[in-house]
Amino acid sequence: MTLYQSGPSALFTMWTSVNRKTYGGDTLGPDQRVDAYTALQGFTTKAAYEYKEEDKKGSITTGKLADFVVLDRNPLKVNPMEIKDIQVQETIKNGKSLHSRP
Repeated sequence: MTLYQSGPSALFTMWTSVNRKTYGGDTLGPDQRVDAYTALQGFTTKAAYEYKEEDKKGSITTGKLADFVVLDRNPLKVNPMEIKDIQVQETIKNGKSLHSRP
């Protein structure tokens, strides 16, 4: 199991929150694991709330900024151990594509 990431990764952090695995493969604090939906909210609706920006960020709702990513798999439906392997296919900010995977 390769755990190294070359930079900050929301999906790797989400994987860590869901699985609570150490580099050695042990489960650290199994009672502190969260489900994938709760982990995803930590980067979306909950993060917007913390920054007092929930009126313009955090969910895909009419009138909010169109900032989001398109993933190659649904993190809510894959095996929890595969969350870290999900790839970003496209990044959209202010309604414009900033990055698209060929």
